[in-house]
Amino acid sequence: MKENKKTQIMKTALKLFAKQGFYNTTIADIAKEMGMSVGNMYNYFPSKESLAKELLLYSSNRFGEKLKEINEMNIHAKEKIKKIVELYFNMAEDEPELVDYFMRVYLSNKEIFANGCEGMLCVSAFVTEIMIFLEEGVRRKELKNQDFFSAFGLFMGYLGGLVFLSKEGILPKPLKEYIESVSENIYNALKA
Repeated sequence: MKENKKTQIMKTALKLFAKQGFYNTTIADIAKEMGMSVGNMYNYFPSKESLAKELLLYSSNRFGEKLKEINEMNIHAKEKIKKIVELYFNMAEDEPELVDYFMRVYLSNKEIFANGCEGMLCVSAFVTEIMIFLEEGVRRKELKNQDFFSAFGLFMGYLGGLVFLSKEGILPKPLKEYIESVSENIYNALKA
């Protein structure tokens, strides 16, 4: 029961952080939204920063689990890329708070994560699965062998950029209509 309540708190915090921003959201705001006391909130998370780190781990693990399912499929790297793009765009539309949290809180406020989430420590589940995907593609001679961060940046920068443009209302078409062209572009940049 305590884990269930903790998950509910995290989902509520994700929504509030995505809507109001990290610094404009207080523990009292989250408690009010949950219908619980501030004191009770501290039974689950000792601080807003610890909640932020837990949310980052939660987001990374959610995305990492789905990437692992794709990695375990016996399909060509080109098809995996399409499935990853589809997954990311679907998550951006179906669970926008997860993607917003990562882009708007984690990437923009690194100081919140200075103690215990340095580097890619708190996003390791997600990063590890991307690394496995790239290494497997190279091993199967479907992707070229290149610096991990160059390939990772190309892949995730492209996806994050389009999601950002979509959220800002700049894209002329719905995000899902870009899956084919984005997948093709990423594959062409990474293929052997």
